[in-house]
Amino acid sequence: MNSIPFDVASSHFHAAADDGDTVRSLYAALSSRSAPPRRVALVGTYRPRMCGIATFTADLHDKLAEFHPDITVDVYPLCAADTPADAPRHIAEADPDSYARAARHINESGADALWLQHEYGIFGGPDGEMVCDFVDRVAAPLILTCHTVLSHPSERQRAILHHLVTRASQIMVMSSHSLELLVAQYGARREVLTLIEHGAPDRPFGRQDDFKANLGLSGRKVLMTFGLLGPGKGLETAIRALPAIIARHPEVLYRIVGATHPNLVAQEGEAYRESLEALARELGVTRHIQWDNRFLETEELLDQLEASDIYLTPYPGLQQSTSGTLSYAVALGKAVISTPYLHARELLANDVGRLVEPGSSAAIAAAVNALFDDPQALLAMQRRAYRRGRETIWPRFAGAAARLVETAAAPAPNGVSYTATPGLRGFYAMCDATGMLQHAIGIVPDRNHGYCLDDNARALMLMNALEGIEPAERMRWSMVFSAFVQHAWNPDLGLFRNFMRFDRGWCEDMGSQDSNGRAVWALGDTVERSDDPDLVAWALQLYERVLPSLAGLESPRTLAFVALGACGVLRRRPDHELSRECVRHAGEALMGFLESQRRPGWHWFESVLAYDNPRLSQALAEAGAVLGESGWIDEALASLRWICGIQTSASGHFRPIGSETFGQPETAMPFDQQPLEAQAAIEAAAVAYELTGDVFWRDHACMAYAWFFGANDRGAVLADLATGRCRDGVTPRGANLNCGAESILAFQLSNCRIRSIVATTRTVTEGNRLEPTREVSV
Repeated sequence: MNSIPFDVASSHFHAAADDGDTVRSLYAALSSRSAPPRRVALVGTYRPRMCGIATFTADLHDKLAEFHPDITVDVYPLCAADTPADAPRHIAEADPDSYARAARHINESGADALWLQHEYGIFGGPDGEMVCDFVDRVAAPLILTCHTVLSHPSERQRAILHHLVTRASQIMVMSSHSLELLVAQYGARREVLTLIEHGAPDRPFGRQDDFKANLGLSGRKVLMTFGLLGPGKGLETAIRALPAIIARHPEVLYRIVGATHPNLVAQEGEAYRESLEALARELGVTRHIQWDNRFLETEELLDQLEASDIYLTPYPGLQQSTSGTLSYAVALGKAVISTPYLHARELLANDVGRLVEPGSSAAIAAAVNALFDDPQALLAMQRRAYRRGRETIWPRFAGAAARLVETAAAPAPNGVSYTATPGLRGFYAMCDATGMLQHAIGIVPDRNHGYCLDDNARALMLMNALEGIEPAERMRWSMVFSAFVQHAWNPDLGLFRNFMRFDRGWCEDMGSQDSNGRAVWALGDTVERSDDPDLVAWALQLYERVLPSLAGLESPRTLAFVALGACGVLRRRPDHELSRECVRHAGEALMGFLESQRRPGWHWFESVLAYDNPRLSQALAEAGAVLGESGWIDEALASLRWICGIQTSASGHFRPIGSETFGQPETAMPFDQQPLEAQAAIEAAAVAYELTGDVFWRDHACMAYAWFFGANDRGAVLADLATGRCRDGVTPRGANLNCGAESILAFQLSNCRIRSIVATTRTVTEGNRLEPTREVSV
């Protein structure tokens, strides 16, 4: 629907405009035919908060629901510091964990787009910089509404908006000036920019006498200003214009509607309002001002706007790119007198309203008197305003918004989000009060295979690493997995058991050497990373009890796992001598393995390749770092670079050692490829990157992470960000459709680590995709 024919002077148009149900039905029918159902996560301040962006966010939600019910809009309201943010979707503006939880919730919801309302003052951190990490965590395409685009920003303000612009799939602005500024100063691409003027109500024209009567204002000439009161509104200028207006039109009443800005009230109470009242008394115009000290709901605001003849916006600042109440006033057919701030200049062009110089009471008085002196000129301006407002009525606004959602939600041809936080539904579905089940048939847990220590040790490490979950939830599951590890310990043999049946009976008295090593690693990781002192104390106690019993275990991977756990303890407790001895022993043994097996073209610790291969290099590198053995680090990096080469295809994508290769001398067979190997490659490369800063390691980690999302030999997408599930690997026929514990944990832990790498680079292209120095095809 491009236009609605009308004649503002005719009663025929009044009848058509009143038929709101017809318009809504038409738009609903059109929307239902044009696009599949979509889900949008809408982030911004929201009612009942008193601010213009909260009103805009609420309007956007309500009008999409009214005119495009096929779009489900989930609101994630930003809450001020003094407002409880206890609902899953509420975001406490100054709490980083709250942003992380909301991002995870958005990803789990399967949102097709994140629509973010940006203003510097509503997000946490200096200039609201917490918004940057938040958008990085969300997988869905970003729609960005820029409510303020500064022409002279500070360095940090520029960096924040540039960060958002580079990640946005679509950007909405409400003024041409903002659009051009984003292109010229912030590097925005024109093809992602859309100008959508602020929406406005669709009400009949010329009903001010009826609404004046409702307010007891019959016979008065009514001026009005609405908004949160503060020095930036220029109300002093308007009040000083009243004596000259009253001298010509003594029936004038200036209605100042709106509460004092809550931030101003918190700082100085009602001192500002009282200063305006004092000014009115000094000028002798008190009887010509009516104060309504409330922040009005939209319908009551519209009723009060209808009762006015002229709407005043005497703002002294000229950079304001949008004003919702200005849009409302124009759409209701009010004559507007305004200073030439950005939105007013564009909306009131072509004599839709009257612009006056900032700070000039005389100019305001002259403009008001000219209109009241000539009722026909006043009526003509009101009609022009009403006609202009037809371009911004809610059905049109909602239609443009729906098209923006559809454009943003269309799938990108390729690319991987390296910063999105996966959901946890798939992980929790594999867990019960005993622990994490090993296997699944498709996505359904398979109880026939019970549990194992390996997976529950990894699950405990995931609890140590996860961001964006409630402390109580973290503790609940940490206790489940810790209890499994504790129960797996067999003190009679001095070793851990591994496999447990679903009925909680152990299948064995002792597990494999590698499962024992991984349990030690999980204990050391908990000592290093848990923020619960009691859990740290438990982990350290069991670790110190277990470690001497494992001294005789000498397989390369077992040594590597134990060394990784001991390195974690040393990073938190550098004086822990038992760990130091353990790391020394493991490092010397790994160096011995490397020396004995190395030959031309084979720079590896074993004569065969198996699983979790990069862990050997990672353990040697971490051991060298904590003990200051630079030679160990050099050898670790050389061996890691060698295995990276083995696990990179000729076309440049990650090709992990397949399980068919395990135990085959000097062979690398491509299938079956398993997520555990990608995780090991990512985490080992992350350690190398932290030690050297060499972007080769960053790029390799990103390449291995892209493997989860289709950058593999079969183009199989294994990971699902919404649920956090991961398929069990790549076979010659494509993805193994089962989603077992090992695969889910490998993906979740890989995500935790890749985020730490990306956080140190911030090199981005379209959306929130990292730009590796080596091309990665997805």
